[in-house]
Amino acid sequence: MRVLLILVLCLFAPGLQAGERYVPGFEALPLMAGLEIEPGSAMVFDKPGGRIVEAAATGAVPAARIRSWYREALPQLGWRPAGEGLFRREGEMLSLAVGKSGTGARVAFRLYPQ
Repeated sequence: MRVLLILVLCLFAPGLQAGERYVPGFEALPLMAGLEIEPGSAMVFDKPGGRIVEAAATGAVPAARIRSWYREALPQLGWRPAGEGLFRREGEMLSLAVGKSGTGARVAFRLYPQ
């Protein structure tokens, strides 16, 4: 029985660890491991000129590590750097405001028309 349990864990644990989470309200914007979405922080506004999406996440992760992770991840998703904490894609701007929060950091995500 113990061998079966170990076998099941070996087969399925990597998939559980690799499962990506996304920032609510954003299309395919991954949430960095170690961050948790702040309850009630996700908002989506659709207007004729484009959409505005906001969300925030916190975690016991250094702010510099968050900035570095998103600088590497976002270009792979088509986002081009447009300044410190700013990215541009298909007529939209994505802002990541990263700061300290308690023992870790907080990141505020904001998407708006260019």
